[in-house]
Amino acid sequence: MNPEQIQSIRKDFPILAEEVYNKKLIYFDNAATTQKPRCVVEKIAYGYYHINANIHRGVHYLSRQATEAHENARQAVASFLHAAKREEIIFTRGATEAINLAAFSFGEAFCGEGDEIVVSAMEHHANIVPWQMLCERKKMKLRVIPVNGRGELDMAAFGGLLNERTRMIAVAHVSNVLGTINPVDEIIGKAHAHDIPVLIDGAQALAHIPVDVEKLDADFYTFSGHKIYGPTGVGVLYGKEKWLNAIPPYQGGGEMISNVSFEKTTYNEIPFKFEAGTPDYIGSTALVEALRYIEATGLDKINAYEHELLTYATGRLLKEIDKARIIGTAENKSAVLSFLIGNIHPYDIGMLLDKMGIAVRTGHHCAQPLIDFYGIPGTVRASFAFYNTKEEIDIFIDALKKAVAMLT
Repeated sequence: MNPEQIQSIRKDFPILAEEVYNKKLIYFDNAATTQKPRCVVEKIAYGYYHINANIHRGVHYLSRQATEAHENARQAVASFLHAAKREEIIFTRGATEAINLAAFSFGEAFCGEGDEIVVSAMEHHANIVPWQMLCERKKMKLRVIPVNGRGELDMAAFGGLLNERTRMIAVAHVSNVLGTINPVDEIIGKAHAHDIPVLIDGAQALAHIPVDVEKLDADFYTFSGHKIYGPTGVGVLYGKEKWLNAIPPYQGGGEMISNVSFEKTTYNEIPFKFEAGTPDYIGSTALVEALRYIEATGLDKINAYEHELLTYATGRLLKEIDKARIIGTAENKSAVLSFLIGNIHPYDIGMLLDKMGIAVRTGHHCAQPLIDFYGIPGTVRASFAFYNTKEEIDIFIDALKKAVAMLT
């Protein structure tokens, strides 16, 4: 993408024109949440102003309009992921709830004492804790794929973890700390050779790289709307039809029922079996607006440009900042730059950058086991999106120099 295209894109994100402490905002915290284009916010407003009514249950005009918009959104998400059927798309509050749903429901149907779940050492807490809870509930064992110093999964060790008691493998598509793009196709292939299903946490992937769940052959795939330029509070669990039909509901009430009596309740068909209560029908339609926005821009173009930003920022950081150390140097990376500078605490750097108008993330990034593996207190994380520019990176590097001078 050329500079003119980037400037045109930036105009669609009004928040990028904001000032922080009398400095023009530079937003490098995209791995935590992305900013929203004007069309997404307008879609939310349109939904509340023009078609707001509870869905599925009403016969009146507004309810039918809202229901149609929500179900069209489901189909659009299925198309975006290249899912075989729209019924394989479950709307949730985000990737975290999606993983919890999968862990609980799959665990109830297919796991028992002595069984094992495999996760990786680079997982976000959202893809660790739900499986730990399952293991505690069912007296199971959690096993961990190790990482090397570069932040890559030890695939040889992974093969040795699989056995007849392995019930599920849950792994991030992209690490939120390291930016590592994991070889999920290889992981899925090896798992399926042992008839083991795989859940992929795609929260950090979908905004940056194209995903085809059918080609990937993922059994479950999750993501959050707010990390892909959509609204907060809405996300997706994709699940193969055979699994969704085989596992029990996660929550009860509302739309997930077929028939209720005090003697017995029967459950609805998928996807409604997993969508108890009133869904975020406004959020689902706004999410699709975000997906259409990035489709119009082109994920291949976005990925190439963000890689250009990452390469530029990495080069300048290592060349110009004394004692800079990058955490996560995998060959295949997304646009995440986690680093430390000498013995300076990452929080101190983040606070000073904030005063200069630059938003970065500091700390363990909800991945404490990974941070402990590196033996560090945390990192400074700059994460880039397609509305960021090299000029912003130049300002960022200059600000880092000032911060380091003040802290040493």
